[in-house]
Amino acid sequence: MPAVRSKICGITRIEDALAAVAAGADAIGLVFYAKSPRAVTVHQARAIIAALPPFVTTVGLFVNASRCELGEILDAVPLDLLQFHGDETAADCEGWHRPYIKALRVKAGDDIAAACDAYPSASGILLDTYVEGVPGGTGEAFDWSLIPPGLRKPIILAGGLTPDNVAQAIARVRPYAVDVSGGVEQGKGIKDHARIHAFMQAVRSSTATM
Repeated sequence: MPAVRSKICGITRIEDALAAVAAGADAIGLVFYAKSPRAVTVHQARAIIAALPPFVTTVGLFVNASRCELGEILDAVPLDLLQFHGDETAADCEGWHRPYIKALRVKAGDDIAAACDAYPSASGILLDTYVEGVPGGTGEAFDWSLIPPGLRKPIILAGGLTPDNVAQAIARVRPYAVDVSGGVEQGKGIKDHARIHAFMQAVRSSTATM
């Protein structure tokens, strides 16, 4: 099995970003959604990105942002990849001269394949847990058996992942990547460096044994 990529999301501090990179994370996520306890300002985001070494993907997370707001942030912050976590259509996600991934919140009865196909220009699809009124970051896992085989896009698995269950998740889903936020925190937006290390160790170990 190819190596499973990883993103540590909800980064708010330089030291947490550097800890994620040191542990082997491929990407860090910066949340531009004011209602999130993990939201960052443009100033914070620029400082975090400036501190990163090469070859680390910077991902900006947005939830139903206006084109004006999104444009202003992209003019100010050098993001590599966009992650849309709201009700955005494919047209809303396109036209920013950057690749994007679309997050889908999974619940029983959803036609996940059809939902994925609605975003043909996406670089990948992130599958997260559906909780009424919450766009993400719930810390709750969903039933991985709901994911149908043969999806056409690379799948990023999110939702309630922790150092204790990520190996099981990888064995079950075989995703392209895993995405964690609350599962490696000591508090909202404050990462626990030991948990980041444990999470990344579990990702590497699970891939090596597949």
